[in-house]
Amino acid sequence: MRLALVVCIMAIVVTMSGCAGPELPPAPGRLPKVLVSEAFLADIVKQVAGDRLTVETLMPPDADSHTFVPSPKDMARLADADLIVINGAGYEEWLVRVLASESIPGTVIQASAGLQTHGGDGHDHGGVDPHLWLNPLNVIRYVENIRDSLSAQDSPGQAIYAANAEAYIGELRALDAEIEQTLSIIPPEHRLLVTNHESLGYFAERYGFRVIGSVIPSVSTEAAPSARQLADLVQEIRVTGVRAIFIEQGANTDLAESVAREAGIAVVADLYTHTLVTSGDGPRSYIEMMQHNAARIAEALGDHQGS
Repeated sequence: MRLALVVCIMAIVVTMSGCAGPELPPAPGRLPKVLVSEAFLADIVKQVAGDRLTVETLMPPDADSHTFVPSPKDMARLADADLIVINGAGYEEWLVRVLASESIPGTVIQASAGLQTHGGDGHDHGGVDPHLWLNPLNVIRYVENIRDSLSAQDSPGQAIYAANAEAYIGELRALDAEIEQTLSIIPPEHRLLVTNHESLGYFAERYGFRVIGSVIPSVSTEAAPSARQLADLVQEIRVTGVRAIFIEQGANTDLAESVAREAGIAVVADLYTHTLVTSGDGPRSYIEMMQHNAARIAEALGDHQGS
């Protein structure tokens, strides 16, 4: 059922952004209105758009894309946008309901289009893991797709988008190298991850980690584990020597803390996988988000002797 939903989302989005014909730019002299599903992706779009376009975020910072339900005001914003940028790969599941029931004239762009997806945390659990952006090298494709889409909507700005994209791709490559350096203090035997739900598969694949399991054995936060699944996870943690359970900022920690107590390990409850902060402490950009996560993982799993 979940796979069918993902296929349905893909089919509808492709129909709107590809099969229906070429992207139509806004009226001459008017710059396109760009609406992005959520904060981390909006930051990436802004890096390409620069000061030329106003880029707005649809979902509030604390929203969960797996369960988000747009309000009437959100629907009006969607209807008014010329370009709607989403992650795709089944991440914004609410979109299939919106597109199936409403007339949204704007062009819908999947930032992740062209990337190879896999099942949750690299395993086939009947669902597609949409968290492609947690590998910074995947975000290079995001940037290229965004650059091309903005250029199609606003051809006079093409040179600006191309230059901004090239500069940001350089920053992403530097980020990738920085993350590798940050994680270098973690020996191979400690490169084991347990998470709240299946979200770090692409991160693990890129940086040489093995995902042992997750408290919620699904790519969605909506699923619920059985008592047997939790007991099996505790046993796997003990056998493999996992050091910590990693949870996203703002997520309910009750189950993870229960598993951690039973297994005798720590809980790290402040990873940021899709949200950004607008005030106070925490990451304010995609790059800062990835730097923060790498630092927290290295702190929890690293060999700090002599440091």
